[in-house]
Amino acid sequence: MPRRIVIHAGFHKTGATAIQQTLKLNRPLLKPVLRSILPPGLRDVIGTAREVSGTDDALARATFHRRFGAFLSDLQPMPRRILCLSADGLSGQMAGRPATPSYSAAVPLAQHMADCVKIAFPKTELVLFYTTCAAQDWLRNAYWEHVKSSSMTMDFDAFTTRFQGAANLDAVVDEIAAATQVRVERAQFEDNLESPFGPATPLLDLCDVPQDLRDRMTRPEPANPIADPSILERMLEVNRTITGTEQRRAAKQEIFKGADGAGT
Repeated sequence: MPRRIVIHAGFHKTGATAIQQTLKLNRPLLKPVLRSILPPGLRDVIGTAREVSGTDDALARATFHRRFGAFLSDLQPMPRRILCLSADGLSGQMAGRPATPSYSAAVPLAQHMADCVKIAFPKTELVLFYTTCAAQDWLRNAYWEHVKSSSMTMDFDAFTTRFQGAANLDAVVDEIAAATQVRVERAQFEDNLESPFGPATPLLDLCDVPQDLRDRMTRPEPANPIADPSILERMLEVNRTITGTEQRRAAKQEIFKGADGAGT
């Protein structure tokens, strides 16, 4: 069984991609001390977590519990190593859409994960780890992500007014800590900008990655840079003027292609 299980379960737009790229890029080097499982290895579990955040019904929760428990049962032995799961989708859908106005579903999802770990590995320490960021930063980044990936048409001020409560990520972490009664840790994105591995640094600490390995690790390129404001405004205009899903997607792709061409 693992020496410790660390689950980095959220949140979106708080450095999760940088963390996952760090783990993926350095996976062979870290293998003696750490097994990391990233979103591709958690696809079915994440899909059910999104259903929980979209419906919040008992059946979706039961399905998530069953699938996460089955995932743990199917794991290969890893004595003396730490198991790290990193996927912001384990907190459900990214908040900021009508069906997901907040991260309230992250609380029952955390409870189910904690319960499943206790059943599968009753003697293994569990740490639930959440990355957060300043409320205004989260609102800005989440808004433009929704504009890029969905048909959102509201402007930023309206989005901020409607979803201000969703940006209080620390309050959600407090609820999770109270509900699960397991070790819960958090790290704010802005606090780790100058750390050796950025937002991945506190996760490496929780996973007991020794300094001699860190000295040989590679830091990935910055992940998910904010696009030029004019590009984002053009995509917002696409959402407001093109109703067909495929046509809207094609128009956004053309905008990105044009931006890439202008930069070469």
